[in-house]
Amino acid sequence: MTATPSLTARALLLDMDGTLVNSDAAVERVWRRWADRHGLDGDEVMKVVHGRQGYASMALLLPDRPMEQNHADNARMLAEETADTEGVVAIPGAAGFLASLAGLPHALVTSADAALAGARMAAAGLALPDVRITAESVGASKPDPEGFLKGAAELGIAPADCVAFEDSAAGIAAARAAGMRVVGIGPRAGFHRPDVTVPDLTRVRVTAAGDGTLRLDVG
Repeated sequence: MTATPSLTARALLLDMDGTLVNSDAAVERVWRRWADRHGLDGDEVMKVVHGRQGYASMALLLPDRPMEQNHADNARMLAEETADTEGVVAIPGAAGFLASLAGLPHALVTSADAALAGARMAAAGLALPDVRITAESVGASKPDPEGFLKGAAELGIAPADCVAFEDSAAGIAAARAAGMRVVGIGPRAGFHRPDVTVPDLTRVRVTAAGDGTLRLDVG
């Protein structure tokens, strides 16, 4: 019998899209329309956009375009994404997982802005964590570690004592750069070498010890 992998931490930092919420259908609709407007291959665009803020994806896809245009375009895209929640659902196990974290140190660290995060979590029937690092909170998008470092600082926990939950290349790279261990969620994550990979959040159990340590049984 194979033992269930376990990790210990003092705080958990949670991505949203692909980790707590399956928003792939909405992301595909919005970004493929954007690709069509700019004469880009939709499949190639979709390889880039997961995990990043929109302006950062645009900078990679349209490298010669002025960044101010990317920011303006990103604002329009965020409004479009916030209005389009059709098909947005919770990742299996997300509701129970979040409920198990009540009273324990955890934070949302997402590339979405506050409005989009609120809309998608509500559409999925999930409660927002009290501590939230959204696009407005940072000056740099994932894969920059700023968001994860701010999340750890808000919780008062050293980055090395945090475990991040992520699904995308950009998000996993950001957590690694912050000095955190990573639980990868879903099929995208396994390609990017997180410490542990699970198909969804039904496979994660969190137990609090009396000394403030959190034990994560994963698998």
